Amino acid sequence: MKPALLIIVGFLGCCSSVPVFPEKEKDPKYWHDFAQKTLKKALTLQKLNTNTAKNIILFLGDGMGVPTVTAARILKGQMNGASGEESELEMDKFPFVALSKTYNTNAQVPDSAGTATAYLCGVKANEGTVGVSAAAVRSKCNTTSGNEVTSILKWAKDEGKSVGIVTTTRVNHATPSAAYAHCVDRDWFSDGEMPMEAIQSGCKDIAQQLITNIPDINVILGGGRKYMYPKNTPDMEYPNEPKHNGTRRDGRKLVEEWKQGKKKAHYVWNKAQLLNLDTNQVDYLLGLFEPSDMTYELERNVKMDPSLSEMVEVAIHILKRNPKGFFLLVEGGRIDHGHHEGKAKQALHETVQMDIAIGKAVALTNEYNTLTVVTADHSHVFSFGGYTHRGNSIFGLAPMVSDVDNKPFTSILYGNGPGYKLVKGERENVSTSDYNHNNYLAQSAVPLRLETHGGEDVAVFAKGPMAHLFHGVHEQNYIPHVMAYASCIGQNKDHCKKGSHDDSGISCRAPSRASPLIGILGLLSLIQLVC
Repeated sequence: MKPALLIIVGFLGCCSSVPVFPEKEKDPKYWHDFAQKTLKKALTLQKLNTNTAKNIILFLGDGMGVPTVTAARILKGQMNGASGEESELEMDKFPFVALSKTYNTNAQVPDSAGTATAYLCGVKANEGTVGVSAAAVRSKCNTTSGNEVTSILKWAKDEGKSVGIVTTTRVNHATPSAAYAHCVDRDWFSDGEMPMEAIQSGCKDIAQQLITNIPDINVILGGGRKYMYPKNTPDMEYPNEPKHNGTRRDGRKLVEEWKQGKKKAHYVWNKAQLLNLDTNQVDYLLGLFEPSDMTYELERNVKMDPSLSEMVEVAIHILKRNPKGFFLLVEGGRIDHGHHEGKAKQALHETVQMDIAIGKAVALTNEYNTLTVVTADHSHVFSFGGYTHRGNSIFGLAPMVSDVDNKPFTSILYGNGPGYKLVKGERENVSTSDYNHNNYLAQSAVPLRLETHGGEDVAVFAKGPMAHLFHGVHEQNYIPHVMAYASCIGQNKDHCKKGSHDDSGISCRAPSRASPLIGILGLLSLIQLVC
């Protein structure tokens, strides 16, 4: 029997009258010892990692608010046969944590475009706009010129690093597009979605900007095939489904244009092609695995579409060949979509998959010279509660009923969304529903076609060089400035002139005063050896 891995009935949505937990947890010594072990580990953080970050990896969980992180931790544990509460996500292991204020310049509760501009370009912006300052107005093409802002992806590329984008959405969705595009409307995926007035005024669609603004992005993986091909062009995977046909009105074939002038450039559209690549022979990779967004993990065709972890692994193998290092943006984009649709199970499984991808990236890199940051753009009106017992299925019922209508309710609830349902004018009795179904619509308080974002702060997890600069509560636009400072790209490079790193990423800077355990002689010897 696994050590007190608890409450099988909880996974059926029921709750035991008495919560079950490991016997060792009854002993105060267990908790004291656990705390002391954690304390000793925390004390080692005095020795700050002030190396130059050769590599930067930014994991962005779209819509991954703190309640989502907690619920995903429980789910991941339960998927592994544990009760879940005591489990640990990969991001939980990061030593430094901060909070990020997510509001847009014109919105208390933000959207994914304005926030992406903040954490990628370093400036707060209006909702619905990517890669432009707050002087640009959504959907007003004539406010684009002169208000463009560049991203950390470009800052890294300008310093000779390799760069990549991996996402489970379409590659021209809000999050990835802020890395390379300057667009006053996040929905201008191709010219087929743009008003003619904007086209005639010279504005460019986001798919076009993907291959022209920074034409040498080394790795681009995600969905979005249909925006790259002329209108009515059948999709290679779904040739008999018109909804997946190309959308471009200009007749351009952007995949073919992307290939032009590049050596060792490969385009792939399915899992087999991706995993069969010899990454030592690839300098540029474009992988588009679905016509639009990639499918939810719970619905993924495992023979045709790669997982997020598989995409991340291939990307890192290609990017790390550059002796100057790399910047990689990884988005778990469909966390957000699951929440919007009121499908908590989809959202939480997407979060778990991103956490697995984080573990893969950590295994493939070195904390000594790689700064890894995990954060979210915004939260959702998602919650779980109801005094559930230890080990209760995260998708199960609360152990109580409403004191108004005497009906049960699920632990997971949304403040608004499509899960609002009345039966004969009364709240649905969820005990008669299949609330463990992958696409079950969790109950919501207010009826909406799509659930909304939440406005609270989100977490920032960091490890690696200069990770300690993520502390306290910060504006969201602070994030890329820290990453750039750590990697000696973009602004604030004066501190880099004092030394540089070799191919191992070892810094020649003198360590900070927070390293008192290093003796003077040992320090001098180390500097002489490395530099």
